[in-house]
Amino acid sequence: MEKKYLAKIIATDNEGLQMISACCSGAKVKISNIKFLQSNKVFLLSIERKNLEDGKELKKINSVCKFDFVDQVKSKNIDQENKDLFLELIGIDYLKHKDDYEINLIFKNNAHISLKSETIEVRLEDQNEIK
Repeated sequence: MEKKYLAKIIATDNEGLQMISACCSGAKVKISNIKFLQSNKVFLLSIERKNLEDGKELKKINSVCKFDFVDQVKSKNIDQENKDLFLELIGIDYLKHKDDYEINLIFKNNAHISLKSETIEVRLEDQNEIK
């Protein structure tokens, strides 16, 4: 029986966020798989990432990156009408402004999404392996 190592990382600070950023580096994100559920203050990113933790072979994994307590989302250089467009995630970082955090999702080609949040609460959950 084949073992499946599916990650589940929960970040509540810079260290955790850097770990999720490292796991998501190079991940592909389809525009139609980016959702902001405003009433729930949840921002969801469905990504296709390479399993870098395994070390031996690179498996592709469908994962969901979930950001909680998000008050506002802004994007730059992203054509939101083009639902089939893929973005490549370079990394995730944040800035602190008084009582708020600005979490930045940085993509290739100078595209980025900025999330305004009262706290850092990010989950990366692997869904399944892509065969």
